[in-house]
Amino acid sequence: MNYFTLDQLSEINSGHDHPAKFAVIGDPVAHSLSPQLHQPALNELKLDCRYIRVEVPEGQVNEALEKMYAAGIRGINVTVPHKLEALEACHQVDPAASSMGAVNTIVFNAAGQRTGFNTDGPGFVRAIREEFGMDLGDLRVIIIGAGGGAGRAIATQCALEGCPQLILANRTLEKLTPMREELTRLAQSEKLEGPRDRIEIHSLDDPILEEAIGASELIINTTSVGLKSSDPAPFPSHWVEPHHLVYDTIYNPSRTHLLRDAESQGARIANGLSLLLHQGTLSLEHWLNKDAPVDAMRQGLLDFLKA
Repeated sequence: MNYFTLDQLSEINSGHDHPAKFAVIGDPVAHSLSPQLHQPALNELKLDCRYIRVEVPEGQVNEALEKMYAAGIRGINVTVPHKLEALEACHQVDPAASSMGAVNTIVFNAAGQRTGFNTDGPGFVRAIREEFGMDLGDLRVIIIGAGGGAGRAIATQCALEGCPQLILANRTLEKLTPMREELTRLAQSEKLEGPRDRIEIHSLDDPILEEAIGASELIINTTSVGLKSSDPAPFPSHWVEPHHLVYDTIYNPSRTHLLRDAESQGARIANGLSLLLHQGTLSLEHWLNKDAPVDAMRQGLLDFLKA
């Protein structure tokens, strides 16, 4: 078994020369690539410690955090379905994470107090700069599947960056109406020059969606459509034009139907590996208060995916 359960936390260092200091929690958690991302960084920095996976049932995050701190864990990544529960279990929460409504990184201080961050949004800023050589705040953006956790985090970051256009599209509008109100208030409170009154919402079957995509520069897919090779693109491929930048948050497979179609239309494309990388580098920087070895972390992911 490549993960620990809560009952096994007292045994995490049994038989190991290097203590476990960092971990990812989730349910399930066996699939998480966080160890492949973080252990190479810890090795590169010559830190004598391990990064582990811990499976935590829903409703037990607070208990898990107490037990993990007692076991010597000092930094935690949080994956589904615990990002909201983790936010509620923190003593302090970064304002951006509060706006995103989720925590994916927890830092313990010397007294065991927990501070929560969300690195998905800031990580996405770095990913767009790396992939396309552009700043997110300069782009007209449309997010497909904005009602999910990743979509909300990226939408919040777009509002914080002051994107000149922000369009949110989802299967239903149920989640988008309150989100638009929250993002509008956020933009106004930050006195941003960006979307403010130009945050649009559309359902995925809205006839105007084709026009909205055409008016955008950056198309972001945050839906799960594309995880299976048989999945179609989340919208007709001929809507993509050569001027578009298309980012799919899915990274395995590396080329979804959407990305293959977009590339054939002449658009520039990127998958979610760079988001996974950069949200992870930011987590490490929160834990260690030093720059992360990005190249070592990237290589760790690539080596695993190639294998």
